Amino acid sequence: MKVLLHRHRELCRRAVDPLEIAAGLEAHGVTDRTAARFRHRDVFSLAEELYARVPRDADPRPETDPLPVPRVHAGWVLLTLLPGALGAATVAGLRLTHGHPRLLVALGGIFAAALSTRTALRRGPLAGSPATRARWVAGGAYACTCWLLGYVLLGDGLLRAALAGGSDGLPAGAPHGPWPTATAPVLALALSCAPAAWCAHLLTVGARRRLAGSRGLEDFATAAKPLLFGAFVLFLGALTGLLLLCGAVLREPAAYPQALALGALLLLARLLTVHHHRYAAALALSAAVAVEAAALVLPLAGRLPGCAFLAVPVQTLTDSWGEAAMPTLACGAAALALFLHATRTLTRASAHAPTGAPE
Repeated sequence: MKVLLHRHRELCRRAVDPLEIAAGLEAHGVTDRTAARFRHRDVFSLAEELYARVPRDADPRPETDPLPVPRVHAGWVLLTLLPGALGAATVAGLRLTHGHPRLLVALGGIFAAALSTRTALRRGPLAGSPATRARWVAGGAYACTCWLLGYVLLGDGLLRAALAGGSDGLPAGAPHGPWPTATAPVLALALSCAPAAWCAHLLTVGARRRLAGSRGLEDFATAAKPLLFGAFVLFLGALTGLLLLCGAVLREPAAYPQALALGALLLLARLLTVHHHRYAAALALSAAVAVEAAALVLPLAGRLPGCAFLAVPVQTLTDSWGEAAMPTLACGAAALALFLHATRTLTRASAHAPTGAPE
């Protein structure tokens, strides 16, 4: 017990209640089995003894809520609406222009939407705390997100052209033609930034309230799982509605499988990043990008002498399920892996307590 006290003395001295110590111990890998070695039934019971053993600071602490519930601010609400608004304006501009101005509108709209999305991810429920940000991880995850969205826009047409031996023209910004573009799913994903922020906010608020009222880590984990499932299903429902709306307004295929798989992947990756598990999110995004990139490269590599076998997996999958099968498989598998990871990590007290340590 003395070794444990010495190792976590600062955590115990700063804690305002035993639950904060329990969350910190859990973040450092202390489990109920570890607590049993100290003759305690669980981590929370061990935290209560540590809280009682370590003297508090001499100065009295102000009466503050150790688990503040985040509030809704007009700033982050407007920022989450901005990517969808700029995306809609860009699509409208593409429908009203032709030739060189059309290209300028496309480039300007893509740049503005990407910049607004990056800004929205720095404020509000979708923003990670400064203590958990890693520049190279954040930059890599952002680049992977841009690739995945770009593949939704142009990937199916590029894959069809690669399998056919090339295209006779450049992307025309229309759903039909050489290298067809899919603007409806991309616009729906841009609009889904707002529901994603609300779902993340509801998850955080619900988790903080249950954390304040829990008397043990097992109780909190049991109460947190329905919150995670509810936020995830609520977002998928909102994204499905946006896909229906955008497909009907733009009179384009909504690409439901790949858009829903990508939306689920992006939401789970952001939730894990916000709650101090950024490396798992970056790994899943990178894996999805690698699979999609391989799907475009292998058919071209298969045209080299003696390398026809390289294109067989992509050709077989595309012939059976269409071009949408590749992004759906890549993003769906990555989203499933992140969902299983989230059910174990985002239901821990350490993921929602202020003392939760990053991975």
